[in-house]
Amino acid sequence: MLVAGFPAGSFAANCYVVAPAAGEECVIIDPGQDAEAGIEELLREHRLRPVAVLLTHGHIDHVWSVAPVCGARDVPAYIHPGDRDLLTDPAKGLSLNVGQQLFGGITLSEPDDVRELSDGQAVELAGMSFTVDHAPGHTPGSVTFRTPPSADVPDVMFTGDLLFAGSIGRTDLPGGSYEEILRSLSRVCLTMPDETVVLPGHGQQTTIGRERATNPFLSDLTPEHGPNQGF
Repeated sequence: MLVAGFPAGSFAANCYVVAPAAGEECVIIDPGQDAEAGIEELLREHRLRPVAVLLTHGHIDHVWSVAPVCGARDVPAYIHPGDRDLLTDPAKGLSLNVGQQLFGGITLSEPDDVRELSDGQAVELAGMSFTVDHAPGHTPGSVTFRTPPSADVPDVMFTGDLLFAGSIGRTDLPGGSYEEILRSLSRVCLTMPDETVVLPGHGQQTTIGRERATNPFLSDLTPEHGPNQGF
């Protein structure tokens, strides 16, 4: 599997391009602020053809460029219904003072084709399978995407702003809940094998085993197996 990415814009939100191999179809995950140029560079470098955009959640630093990216390639965007309204009303996910404008009055729009995700869904795209795990706490509609292991690649989990190297997503914005994000971490992350590669929404990659052993937010948590996980 080919995974390439870069931190997009002033928020440095990780945008990923995922494909079975160079020269194949691909998916784009979380095209954030000013991500179009970086995406185009990766597509040219690896000769990739995007077929969809996957969104881990609806915060503006992860969805800023979704409409132009989808429009330029005529591909759908996938998002959980709990965050779909943030595509057109990004201020709803931020703590703004009365009368305060979002980035000088920026307006966003939905792509022409938006498809809603559900917990446990297997999304088959570009010859790959992505399992969706609903993981609220950072936002109501936060999800992770995980790919199954192969002969030479362990499980890979795109965690958005649920889990970072050494930290977890903030819960002080509208729709956030610290208790809920801890439940999501227990059910979605701690049930995965230690060798699972974590590709987060910000910062460097890590593994479930490393975070289980060293992440202070996980030290008191135990795995909680949900109905869609049989690990």
